[in-house]
Amino acid sequence: MYKASPNRRAILEKSKSVREKETKQTSNFFAKHLKRIYPITLQRSTSSSFSLSSISLSLSQNSTDSSATDSTSTLEQRISLALGLISSPRRRETFVPKIIPQQQDRRLYEDFKSDEPKRCNWITKKSDEVYVTFHDQQWGVPVYDDNLLFEFLAMSGMLMDYNWTEILKRKELFREAFCEFDPNLVANMGEKEITEIASNKAIMLQESRVRCIVDNARCITKVVKEFGSFSSYMWGFVDYKPIINRFKYSRNVPLRSPKAEIISKDMIKRGFRFVGPVIVHSFMQAAGLTIDHLVDCFRHGDCVSLAERPWRHI
Repeated sequence: MYKASPNRRAILEKSKSVREKETKQTSNFFAKHLKRIYPITLQRSTSSSFSLSSISLSLSQNSTDSSATDSTSTLEQRISLALGLISSPRRRETFVPKIIPQQQDRRLYEDFKSDEPKRCNWITKKSDEVYVTFHDQQWGVPVYDDNLLFEFLAMSGMLMDYNWTEILKRKELFREAFCEFDPNLVANMGEKEITEIASNKAIMLQESRVRCIVDNARCITKVVKEFGSFSSYMWGFVDYKPIINRFKYSRNVPLRSPKAEIISKDMIKRGFRFVGPVIVHSFMQAAGLTIDHLVDCFRHGDCVSLAERPWRHI
């Protein structure tokens, strides 16, 4: 029978001893760190009755006749089992950022994009169309027609009760009720006509306001006899040329002006009613006697061009 030489036997025994020592060191290493991270006495917080104390984690109880590969495999299985019992049964909820759809992005972009011309900043996206049209086509344009001047004077007086949008929406009703604002026809209205207009719920004018308009029409007829026209009387206060202002901000636009105070005093002396400095200044702005469009408004240049023309009274 073959017998191993003493040298070969010593080498085999030494190799076996080294493998057993490495296996024991590996087991002790995992056992030491596992106890540090997950104490044996820690119980599960769930309804499960399992605990780490019921599991044997004696990693050093390996059979001496097992190989290094078997010991390592058994160790990994026990570590996996321990971690599975300790880990929370619920998964952490991960935050998923909300993604805006492309259509919404496009809509937001279109909100910022605008092809509208630059207007005075009191005209906003929420402004009524009738008010925007009035700003773009009439407000600040020099007016020389007596009937239209009378209309603007009457509507400016209504600003004590309503705003421009509410007034402009009923403009056609006012024109029908007050005979297209012909001063001669309105001046001849009697009590019956005044009562009918005041009782018209669509117009919504108090009787005192109706009487004021009728009285102002009678004053205009007197002015026409003296100055030839209501237009000549009004434009004479500004030397027949509109007052051109160049305001940059709306806070700079006054509610009244020294010129409006002068006109107001003279009109009150002549018997006009509801013609205080604020109302007169609003009338001057609407009729183009003063140009109060902001300098960056597209209408400022247009109105200035009209104002620089020779006086066109008819």
